[in-house]
Amino acid sequence: MMRMMGNEISMTRRAFVGGLAGLGVLAAMPGRALAAISAGQAESLINKVVADINSIINSGGSESAMIKKFEGVFAKYADVNFIALSALGPDGRSASSGQKSAFVKAFRGYIARRYGSRFREFQGGRIDVVSTKQVKSRFEVLTKTTLKGHSPFDVVFIVSSKNGKFIDMQVEGISIVKSERKEIGAMLDRRKGDLNRLIADLQKG
Repeated sequence: MMRMMGNEISMTRRAFVGGLAGLGVLAAMPGRALAAISAGQAESLINKVVADINSIINSGGSESAMIKKFEGVFAKYADVNFIALSALGPDGRSASSGQKSAFVKAFRGYIARRYGSRFREFQGGRIDVVSTKQVKSRFEVLTKTTLKGHSPFDVVFIVSSKNGKFIDMQVEGISIVKSERKEIGAMLDRRKGDLNRLIADLQKG
């Protein structure tokens, strides 16, 4: 993971990153706690993540198989509870524990279906880890994303130093959490703030 012009390159990059976004969405971690993992461990984690993503992208499998594998990567490497509730954002403050649990489960399936189905579009592309640096209580792992026939661009994977889980990604300075939070917020607005209805709809696929 030849030059594209204007909106075309922007849309292609957004689409590809959308295919990865389900693996983690969080803007930033609070700072000062001692790291539980090292920079090397964070980079090792992302090497495993991108190896699995590269494998999915170029597997040639069916869409349903790709979605299943994608959900497996999400569950294995990401802090799923944290990601889902971060995507829910302020709307989750008044949610009951039962609603939060149901939302997390529904969100996981939603993310897998929504983004896992995009991988077929990017066969021949790949992601390569370049470097890692610590920023407060998180690690930023810089990767080079290459789409077949297009110039490479940077994607930064964020790893929490507290639990060693993948929690976010940034492309061209924009955190994926913001996009997901806006999307979930818009979905709630269309349902007049009814979280139970949103959960039910996410479960349907």
